[in-house]
Amino acid sequence: MISNFYRRYSRLILGIVVLSFPPLFIVAESIRSNNDIETWLPQNTDVRRTYEEFKQDFGAEEVIVVGLPQSNLTPELVESFAGRLDRVPGIRRCWTPQRMMERMGEFGVSEVQAKLRIEGLLQSSTGKMVGVVAALSAFGVKNRAETAADVRAALQYCLFNLDDVALTGAPIIVTELDRLGSSKSNKRFFLLTCLISLGLLYYSFGHMGLSLAMLAVTLWGILLNQAIMVACGGEMNFILGSLSIMVMIFTLSIAVHVVSYHATAAEDGNPDPLSSAMRQSLNPCLLSTLTTLLGLVSLNVSSILPVSQFGYAAASGSVVALLVGLGITPALLTLIPCKISRCGSFRFNFLAWGEWVAKWRIAVLGATAVLMLTTGFGLLRLCPDINPAEFLPKNSKILSDLHRVERDLTNVDSIEAVVDFHGQNLAFLDQVQRVRQIESSIAAHPAVRHTLSLASFFPEEMPSSPLDTARLLGVAKSYSSEEGFVAERQRLWRISARIRHDAGHSSVQVLTDLTRILEGQPVHITGMAPLLKSAQHEIFDGFWQSFSAACVTIFIVMVLSLRSITSGVIAMIPNIIPIWLVFGSVGFLKMPVDIGMMMTGSIALGISVDCTFHFLVYYQQTYRRTGSSVEACKQALNHSGEPMLDSTLISSLGLLALCLSSFSPTVRFGMLMAAQMVASLLGELVILPAILCCRPDKRGATMRIEKPILAAEPISVTEAQMQIHPFPDASARQRKRSRILNR
Repeated sequence: MISNFYRRYSRLILGIVVLSFPPLFIVAESIRSNNDIETWLPQNTDVRRTYEEFKQDFGAEEVIVVGLPQSNLTPELVESFAGRLDRVPGIRRCWTPQRMMERMGEFGVSEVQAKLRIEGLLQSSTGKMVGVVAALSAFGVKNRAETAADVRAALQYCLFNLDDVALTGAPIIVTELDRLGSSKSNKRFFLLTCLISLGLLYYSFGHMGLSLAMLAVTLWGILLNQAIMVACGGEMNFILGSLSIMVMIFTLSIAVHVVSYHATAAEDGNPDPLSSAMRQSLNPCLLSTLTTLLGLVSLNVSSILPVSQFGYAAASGSVVALLVGLGITPALLTLIPCKISRCGSFRFNFLAWGEWVAKWRIAVLGATAVLMLTTGFGLLRLCPDINPAEFLPKNSKILSDLHRVERDLTNVDSIEAVVDFHGQNLAFLDQVQRVRQIESSIAAHPAVRHTLSLASFFPEEMPSSPLDTARLLGVAKSYSSEEGFVAERQRLWRISARIRHDAGHSSVQVLTDLTRILEGQPVHITGMAPLLKSAQHEIFDGFWQSFSAACVTIFIVMVLSLRSITSGVIAMIPNIIPIWLVFGSVGFLKMPVDIGMMMTGSIALGISVDCTFHFLVYYQQTYRRTGSSVEACKQALNHSGEPMLDSTLISSLGLLALCLSSFSPTVRFGMLMAAQMVASLLGELVILPAILCCRPDKRGATMRIEKPILAAEPISVTEAQMQIHPFPDASARQRKRSRILNR
């Protein structure tokens, strides 16, 4: 039935693939990139809601910081450059040292005092750099790349050497991440993955034509999945940059099993090897895809948007992989005449390996227990971390500019303290004094480099003349709402604190200290630092939540499919142990768990279970026939060992290609996934057989061993193979033929 279908429709199926390839490529390339830092931070949390309220009250202020070298720099040149920035469509307001000092002068601050107040913000304390800060408008936020290009064009127009100028700020960093995270920038390691996969496919299939065709339809599946993302309104980011390789791994893992079973059936003389391969592949592949889906969908428990997006996109990719692996691979096997589509030119003796595992099963399980106990201490040392600056390549000029500005001018990271005078009937000048006291408490922290509020523009001593005081208040009220320092008719006052990183304090620690210092004051703290702290907790909690959800749901599927709670438990153990060992090692090495690493546990569990299904399905069938757990393990290893080994090699080496990415989270994701895939071989080929070999044999089951063959008897290899029938329920026809041969 299956063979007849593919003999009739294989050309049509492959024709549809070929004809749809160009339009799918065009649609897939149209996906846009979005690496906005705020999208990586938790959604629907109290901290996020507070930050959103802050943006509504004071405006969503994204700034570009331009650090100009002090040598051969005149105030006129700085003002000329700032004037050109004022005419850029995406720039709302521009501050220079001179403009800031003039504004303070209007409030009555002396020039000497004004210089001291802008030091650490727009003026370098070392005298090496002068700062220009450009705040983006709503148009500029939507068009960051164009605004950043306009700023660079203004620098070139004013004859600044771009190599000497330090350009940083959230818009610059996000624009660079968008460029690095786009599909075009990811093509380097994706092409390398294709070459690696082609080599491994040829090693597995032994046929270059079939290997090339399989790789081509895999690329079609990747394009189809990206087109589905575009249709659903998805966006590309640095996490989703690894999606193409994940879809490739899913597809080739299924295809390797199908081709392996097809080759085995053909070698055994099966008249319909394709139908045999499909029967052996269908149930395990469907179940393994289901478990992969559960592992990926479990990522939706995270409130970090790119993580949940990756879960849904990769889940869609696993379904596409099933379509290609089980739907199109048989069409290739039908049309491409290949006599040696047998996995592996090098043949590992899995029967002998099964004998070794059965003999040393107690020692294997004991060594595994010791390893788990040792690495268990590493699990207790796991710690989350998220730092957007680490997303940039180490040799990036954007990263070096950020470090130059933070060293010689000011810090980009800030904590926003909002003073709320609701219910307090204070005069305007009394509010100024109260804000000054709070601001001085914040500035006293050793990690706070600079603070700025509306109170920073007022002189130390207020004028004694009522007319001068009235004029000062008029100037303050005319500027306050415009500059974003106060809101709600002077009810809310904003204090921005720039946080330095060279004082031995992290932003999260500074946030904790300031919360304690300001306890009892009418102040709430917001900004990027609280969001980063919340994101770190979310990464850690989300890791355990998603992994636990994946374990529970996959265990239920295991129990239902294997029809045994015991079998479900046995199936989960060798898949959880490798993840335990890898993350325990991560804890021992004190590697921080970032966004990319958080996802690997659930994904690796869903993928590694695939091989478990192929092994256990054949094991159960053999165990029912023979009643011997050792013999069933040997036969299951001999049947499923090679495709399990080949698919894991393809997956591991493909994931290692992610190490060529420019994003350190992507590199860590690839390394950790590859390590867990390799460790899964320990679970599938060592731990699982060792556990099953401890299973007692069925009562009353006996292994039937036929009369040995005499060396002098002329008999063919095929006939000799038919003489040994370890299964008690062998067909009557085979037993009759064996008796005839023995005579």
